[in-house]
Amino acid sequence: MNSGLIVSCQALKDEPLHSSFIMSRMAVAAELGGAVGIRANSVEDIKAIKEVVKLPIIGIIKKDYEGMKSYITPTMKEVDALVEAGVDVIALDATINQDVEFLKQVLAKYKDQQFMADISTVEEGIRAGDLGFDFVGTTLTGYNEHSKGINNFYVLRGLLESCKAKVIAEGNFDTPEKARKAIELGAYAVVVGGAITRPQLITKKFAEEVNKVI
Repeated sequence: MNSGLIVSCQALKDEPLHSSFIMSRMAVAAELGGAVGIRANSVEDIKAIKEVVKLPIIGIIKKDYEGMKSYITPTMKEVDALVEAGVDVIALDATINQDVEFLKQVLAKYKDQQFMADISTVEEGIRAGDLGFDFVGTTLTGYNEHSKGINNFYVLRGLLESCKAKVIAEGNFDTPEKARKAIELGAYAVVVGGAITRPQLITKKFAEEVNKVI
């Protein structure tokens, strides 16, 4: 995975662009636009994307299990499936919501596979780096109860100072200026998703501004 912009091409079942074909075309557009990598959800989407772009892929499987707070590649079943799919990097929840013993088991089972830890606090990122993750991303900052209100740049700076892994900025780096600032601070790469690949959210921002004067 090279340094630069990674585009997250994801659409869940309740979203208008939910389709492996559409996500593969999103990936083509991202590649043409200068992205150095793709983040994708589900084996189906990953396979479709691999057929049309040559960019490295950060793969995840979002799955809700009863009684579990973790939903990003939460069990070994999802990890196994992503390894089988041949993704370059596997990302998984490495916050305090996930059992640290599970994280150790994953890293021990697939020693030749690159892994990215999705975290929400500086402490979680430092722990993931110490465990041996190749990349640590600020993906979940602000998205779980214990990181509500924490600034993503605060977490990014803390990781850059103390984390052993390569640090990826992800989560609400939703303007070109924020993405550039993340790289200027020292982030290895920056992941941008909804601001590029979720047109319903982009439309909503425009509509809200227009409606203020109507």
